[in-house]
Amino acid sequence: MRILHITDRLSARGGADWHLLGVLAEQVKKHTVHLAVATGDGTAESPCPVTLIPGLDAREAAPVALAPLQDAFSPDLVHLHNVVNPQVLQWAGEFPSVMTVQDHRSFCPGRGKVTREGEVCTSPMSKDQCARCFDDRAYFERIFAATSGRLAGLNGLRLTVLSKYMKRELAAVGVPAERIHVIPPFVHGLDRFAEADGPPCVLFAGRLVAAKGVWDAAKARRLSGVGLPLVFAGTGTERNRLEAAGFEVTGWLGHPQLSALYRRAAVLVFPPRWQEPFGISGLEALSMGVPVAAWESGGVSEWHPGGDLLVPWGDVDALAGAIRCAVGRRAEAPVGFDAGELMEKLFQVYEQVL
Repeated sequence: MRILHITDRLSARGGADWHLLGVLAEQVKKHTVHLAVATGDGTAESPCPVTLIPGLDAREAAPVALAPLQDAFSPDLVHLHNVVNPQVLQWAGEFPSVMTVQDHRSFCPGRGKVTREGEVCTSPMSKDQCARCFDDRAYFERIFAATSGRLAGLNGLRLTVLSKYMKRELAAVGVPAERIHVIPPFVHGLDRFAEADGPPCVLFAGRLVAAKGVWDAAKARRLSGVGLPLVFAGTGTERNRLEAAGFEVTGWLGHPQLSALYRRAAVLVFPPRWQEPFGISGLEALSMGVPVAAWESGGVSEWHPGGDLLVPWGDVDALAGAIRCAVGRRAEAPVGFDAGELMEKLFQVYEQVL
């Protein structure tokens, strides 16, 4: 099969980026694969040929010159990832196509299914409902129109999502459930024989932004009374403030370095403020034997083993208790995330589209 993957960037920095690299690495074993991206940040090497095409990273409608690549590669199937440009979605709809929806941008114009009051949003997207989360009416009109355009662009495409949570959210805004297939990510690129690169710690791994719960992690670790330092692996808008507060911040790490940090970790703390589409860093930690103290957010319960380490969303005191309970334990990798089995499920979706 000749498969053309289209995404906004070639990178290893985000969970969606890393998931795509794993899919490509598996597919090139059996198929002819090509990747089209708008840009690359130098953090990743693609296992297949790459073509740079400006406009694939546009957040609103913008022309993209895909016809030459279409003629040169002649794909049997197009697979879209992290693309929201309505013109690209319209182009893909003319071919056998699959799209992986990684986040909320097709069904929530706001804070990732969290209200302005900081509560979980359980209402499907609607203009009257969503307007309550914005002060600037002109900005709301613009972002609501963009979100609605992205949702409309999914019309007719076969979709894959990383969690049952994401399927429920898309179905709630009118996407037929029979067109949505749940295919979670799998772990790859970690060194299970890595040695710890420092003393034990409590670990936070991910984008250092408020929506990922960095300050909730800091407060919960303090309340837990656990005498281990809190280490932040990643970068983002809160990095400087975290460093100023005295925390160790490693910046972005490749998976070889991240493997050594997982070996340091006594527990991964995972308190997303938004409703988490999946949470691949938690799955990675479990595969390395690291227990995960987490809030029950979005799709987290679909990979988390539960028990006393999965606590109600937004409860910092309960998260602190989960951190205490986790220290001294070892975790087992959850079942159902085998790369071969998940890729077989993806090819079954491809076959339905073809």
